[in-house]
Amino acid sequence: MNIVIIIVALLAIPFVIALFLPKNYGIERSIVVDRPVAEVFEYIKHIKNQDYYSKWVMADPQMQKVFTGTDGTIGFIYAWNSEAKGGEGEQEITGIAENERITTEIRFVRPFKTVSHTYQTTQPLTEHSTKLVWGMTGTSPYPLNLVTALLKGGLGKDLDFSLNALKQNLEH
Repeated sequence: MNIVIIIVALLAIPFVIALFLPKNYGIERSIVVDRPVAEVFEYIKHIKNQDYYSKWVMADPQMQKVFTGTDGTIGFIYAWNSEAKGGEGEQEITGIAENERITTEIRFVRPFKTVSHTYQTTQPLTEHSTKLVWGMTGTSPYPLNLVTALLKGGLGKDLDFSLNALKQNLEH
């Protein structure tokens, strides 16, 4: 009987922890790119370019993709379906402030249904260098907020990888 109580208690601990974790999350990373702000922004506002720097997109070269609208404009949708690591979902451009900020909404279908919001901002540091910030925000309902809290470090590493790949693409 004691073993059953211990097993039930161990299984319940993550659910109890999730009760005390925030449901909202945010993560942000930045890098300096040795290119003018207009050049950096022109590259990032085209979502199809993520094929060449996003760790998540590059994880499955066989990923099926469907594009709706004109890339680099509000309303453009990049949909994907991956049987491997990418899951299924779509990313839509929701806002553009030329040479300053692009915002998107990412709607995941698989592995779990959720919505996230991303932004990329550019700020000129000099005539030939740009600070690029990439962030993601969203809400994870209970008990998925525990999963989000556990994955946050990995998401940060993925953003760092992607920003470094983007920097390398633009500088070489």
